[in-house]
Amino acid sequence: MDLEVRHLRLVATLAETANMTRAAERLHLTQSALSHQLRDIEDRLGTRLFERGTKTMRPTAAGRRLLETADRVLDDLARTEKEVRGTQQTREPMRVSTECYTCYHWLPELLRAFRKKHPQVEVQIVAEATRRPLPSLLEGKLDLAIVVDRLRNARITYRPLFADELVAVLPPTHRLLRKAYLVAQDFADEHVLVYDAPRADLSIFVEVLDPAGVSPREVSRMQLTEAIVEMVKADMGIGVMARWAALPHIKAGLVAARPLTARGLHRQWQAAFLKKKSVPAHVLDFIDIMSQKSVPALFRKARRTA
Repeated sequence: MDLEVRHLRLVATLAETANMTRAAERLHLTQSALSHQLRDIEDRLGTRLFERGTKTMRPTAAGRRLLETADRVLDDLARTEKEVRGTQQTREPMRVSTECYTCYHWLPELLRAFRKKHPQVEVQIVAEATRRPLPSLLEGKLDLAIVVDRLRNARITYRPLFADELVAVLPPTHRLLRKAYLVAQDFADEHVLVYDAPRADLSIFVEVLDPAGVSPREVSRMQLTEAIVEMVKADMGIGVMARWAALPHIKAGLVAARPLTARGLHRQWQAAFLKKKSVPAHVLDFIDIMSQKSVPALFRKARRTA
């Protein structure tokens, strides 16, 4: 090939400015050097590319044909360079985990809002730290933990986020739906479906059943909200989960919910991160979005539903 990219840039610039002086300035060349390069291109192609006027330069038919190619090639090249540079740029990671699998249901909406403000940050969900987010935070495996229970440690800073409510989720025809709320004794003859966590980490046991000395007839542990709901729909037990997590199924009439105890069983969620002289701005923004936008809206919606 006789032509190079610099030749195409020269032709495109000269056609756009229609003036040797302005084209030379834009290309950072002397007018003499520009004239020399233009003659070199025409000699290589064996044809004139521009008609020289007193003050203007007009492309010939051959020049217009070359200009079409130059515009297309230069646009493609600029776009490709941008894409290649984008793949080479490393995005800053922010590692996040929560204390409960259900919380991952609201993360997608949260991430969409966050990425609009911080496209250079890659949020990495560390699901394997779900059952021990605070130890993982202290070990440097997380940048942010979303938790209910606090760990007394001077290295951790907590920021309150929002509160939600744990409820009993029952089949639509269950006998206990006659009650306005359930108490510990109501679970004595029931098959209770809970998340796959140690008994000491489950609020239904720690705050309701164990203080009353009540043990359910049977307990099954599951990792997924969907699995618990399907078991409840099949009338195979009573589930315990956040009201907002069961909300779509409640609205569809597939299951029903009742508060736990007369006062309800509420949890206060908080963001936990390590104390530093300078906490990254994107971490603080992520916390603000959690507390002000996506997540509270889910809970407000859940509270308006039965």
